[in-house]
Amino acid sequence: QVQLVESGGGLAQAGGSLTLSCAASGRIFSLNAMGWYRQAPGKQRELVAQFTNGGATNYADSIKGRFTISRDNAENTIYLQMNSLKPEDTAVYYCYHGLGPFVAWGRGTQVTVSS
Repeated sequence: QVQLVESGGGLAQAGGSLTLSCAASGRIFSLNAMGWYRQAPGKQRELVAQFTNGGATNYADSIKGRFTISRDNAENTIYLQMNSLKPEDTAVYYCYHGLGPFVAWGRGTQVTVSS
């Protein structure tokens, strides 16, 4: 069983920056197949950034060049550095780990970007 705890959300102004963290514990063998989704009010959850099962990084087009995913294998933690924030980045950001029916989710952290 995997537990994920997100932190680092909050309020930022447009053009500002925030860094999200997701600490994983439990049956963690790898930080591959791990990343971030977000869900804005009234919208479906969407992929933001991830480490694929093969270890490559993958980003949504809407955040390319502004967000960076990184990880600390020793701490079982991944990060999402968010720069040049826009009001449309406002959402609850969820960390996930795993594939298919074995995906674990964090509880989410709210990011609000004011214009």
